[in-house]
Amino acid sequence: MWSMTEVTSLTGRLLVATPRLADPNFDRAVVFLLDHDRKGSLGVVLNRPTGVEVGDVLEPWAPLAVAPRVVFQGGPVSLDSALGLAVVPGEPAADGESGLLGWRRVHGAIGLVDLEAPPELLAAELGSLRIFAGYAGWGPGQLEQELVAGAWYLVDSEPGDLSAPDPERLWRSVLRRQLGKLAMLATYPDDPSLN
Repeated sequence: MWSMTEVTSLTGRLLVATPRLADPNFDRAVVFLLDHDRKGSLGVVLNRPTGVEVGDVLEPWAPLAVAPRVVFQGGPVSLDSALGLAVVPGEPAADGESGLLGWRRVHGAIGLVDLEAPPELLAAELGSLRIFAGYAGWGPGQLEQELVAGAWYLVDSEPGDLSAPDPERLWRSVLRRQLGKLAMLATYPDDPSLN
């Protein structure tokens, strides 16, 4: 259980929206945390594909994007900005750096892509790429308060979460792989009043 006194970084973990989370921006959302510290938190929603093709907005990156090759709505903040997240297979160097120009490790094999860099710098190294418009952000202590209030389940991420071929089912699949009661929540109905 999360405690307000914990100061460890949650970077690289997943926030899975609880059924009682009232904010429609995060209904059944799965958020990958890109940054978490005392100054606040930032993440992207992994399961909100849009109808906009990557090739329509960032054509040079389209061949590197994994299916579905659409832009994902990363969250309600700065929808006019784009973030690229990619998996680069292999072990990190002893210093934790990849040595790969145009890519910055966030957690494990997952990192941020510099979308201003030429795609050919990364093409041979990337295992998968997703493009996100916008992000989710929390001010200092805000995410911790939401965790204490039970708005989110905090779980470990897996590199495959980023490139899930059926992102609309990610909420259920992430819950299903958890132990105990969380796994059972994967069957929670979309509309409990119809149960």
